[in-house]
Amino acid sequence: MKIVIAPDSFKDSLDAAAVAQAIARGLAEVWAQAELIECPMADGGEGTLQAIVAASHGELRQQAVRGPLGQTVEASWGWLAESHTAIIEMAEASGLQLVPGEQRDACRSSTWGTGELIGAALAAGAQRIVLAIGGSATNDGGSGMLRALGLRLLDADGQALAEGGLALAQLARIDASELDPRLAEVQVEVAADVDNPLCGANGASAIFGPQKGASPEQVTALDLALGHFADHCAQLLGKDLRESPGSGAAGGMGFAAKAFMDARFRAGVEVVAELAGLDTLVQGADLVITGEGRFDAQTLRGKTPMGVARVAKRHGVPVVVLAGTLGEGYQQLYGHGIDAAFALASGPMTLAQACSEAPALLQARASDVARLWQCAKAQR
Repeated sequence: MKIVIAPDSFKDSLDAAAVAQAIARGLAEVWAQAELIECPMADGGEGTLQAIVAASHGELRQQAVRGPLGQTVEASWGWLAESHTAIIEMAEASGLQLVPGEQRDACRSSTWGTGELIGAALAAGAQRIVLAIGGSATNDGGSGMLRALGLRLLDADGQALAEGGLALAQLARIDASELDPRLAEVQVEVAADVDNPLCGANGASAIFGPQKGASPEQVTALDLALGHFADHCAQLLGKDLRESPGSGAAGGMGFAAKAFMDARFRAGVEVVAELAGLDTLVQGADLVITGEGRFDAQTLRGKTPMGVARVAKRHGVPVVVLAGTLGEGYQQLYGHGIDAAFALASGPMTLAQACSEAPALLQARASDVARLWQCAKAQR
């Protein structure tokens, strides 16, 4: 018997590799002789880097970079030597988790550190860069990233702008003469699951600014500043991408990637599945088990279980979900490739308790699934 175990991480509890390991332990209690294939997954948000490196047997590298508010942070990035592919997770350098709640400042936070990671990848000889842009703390239109790669943003006096999205309101001229020429030679793929435009009521500032520390007044100011930045970019590049789907992703990082790197956008889970070789692993499998912390109707919007189910259904393999909780509307997924879903909790418990006991709960529930499967097989 062959079972592929392809879960996402359980936020604030376990990374995807640990989730897969716990499920495998539970299955092995019942199916000691089964072929259990662990394939950690992600959907472009936090954990994407670790999932790809683990599944692809890549190399994890370290780089000291500038964090969202200028502090030095030690960021990881991935290297797949055989394909000369760099895996960069924006959250490692410019992530919300790097800034304590009381210090979050959408007006000043910068993507400079992400640009430094891209620079490290270029220096390593990357021919392809996969940029996962979930979990950012920034709202600077990707301007910090571009400045780290040589772009100059100048005010009316010819002075360099301060970092952050709000300073873009003072932009008078863009000088691209020193932008790293290697960007023109590398293929950039953005792993993202949002399609917001850069500006407006559904734009980066309005939708994502508040969670990054922006007040209603600052949201308005940031939206105008990003629009001003887009005006200058359109004048420089001869194309206006502010309305392009995904330009508002990660505080406008999507806009910068499209405008200056000709980046191709893909669903994060599709990118991870490809690099992990999930399609090949699923061939000939009897069962696929996936999972995430909360499984509900939102999963339909490109989250990991949905992506895994699409791959499995191409090969006619049933899919079971193990989730921390089953939220409203999860039954909708039964019409989209998910065959069964189970929550972990064995009784009333707090969130903290569920998180701390997640390995044991996953193992127990996986064992239960195996026993039910075995029973159903015996009745045929």
